[in-house]
Amino acid sequence: MRIALFSDIHANLPALEAVLADMDKQNLDAVYCLGDLVGYATWPNEVVAEIKKRRIPTIAGNYDEGVGLASPNCGCAYKTDTEKSLGQQSIDYTNSIVTEETRQYLRMLPRHIRLTLMDNSEEANKMELLLVHGSPRKINEYLLEDRPEKSFLRMMEEAQADLLFFGHTHKPYHRAMPYEHERQTRYRHAINIGSVGKPKDGDPRSCYVILELTPDSKLTQPESIKVEFVRVAYEVEKAAQAVEASSLPSEFAQMLRTA
Repeated sequence: MRIALFSDIHANLPALEAVLADMDKQNLDAVYCLGDLVGYATWPNEVVAEIKKRRIPTIAGNYDEGVGLASPNCGCAYKTDTEKSLGQQSIDYTNSIVTEETRQYLRMLPRHIRLTLMDNSEEANKMELLLVHGSPRKINEYLLEDRPEKSFLRMMEEAQADLLFFGHTHKPYHRAMPYEHERQTRYRHAINIGSVGKPKDGDPRSCYVILELTPDSKLTQPESIKVEFVRVAYEVEKAAQAVEASSLPSEFAQMLRTA
């Protein structure tokens, strides 16, 4: 089984179109979107329309929640007054141009998706996949790569997640963490799937993940659960110039160019 997961498009239609075109070549069994469809760029309505047209199962990101509720707050953890000012301009712009149809769609998105996979009826072969935007606890919690292993494992145990997929930080990574279960060493997998429309890891290309599971995939064998980070080039200048031609801060255009 091959499952694609993507997140954090942030109204960047050229990036989304490039990623979807790449996915169309990948012989996938399922596709899921982990939210933040809107904000920071100029195509929130078009991005939502494309997701709806393809009927991609999607959860809400913090930005989707804010815009869906017509809130002036996106739930972002800005660190400086400059960042707060730029962020305020972003959500104000997005709230001013989204249609009521887009807003209603964002407001009704679920907050998580759970997939239970079993290759037979034995409990030992069950695998719980949990898809969230920020964390199982909060839509806007940042799960950074350097989070202590014990904290990650405790949170995933409480959420009953063997594989946890999330976005929000825009920085992709995969951690397989061992724990003991009935005299066996098992592994929980934490996978940040990166960002389609606003990468922050120094690579301006879009990022998404393909999870590949086979009958031989076991929680006791971390290498048997294959996670591929796919990078996709797109028309960065088209997106950046559209930002510069709008009332959005030009800083957002430069962020797209430099990631």
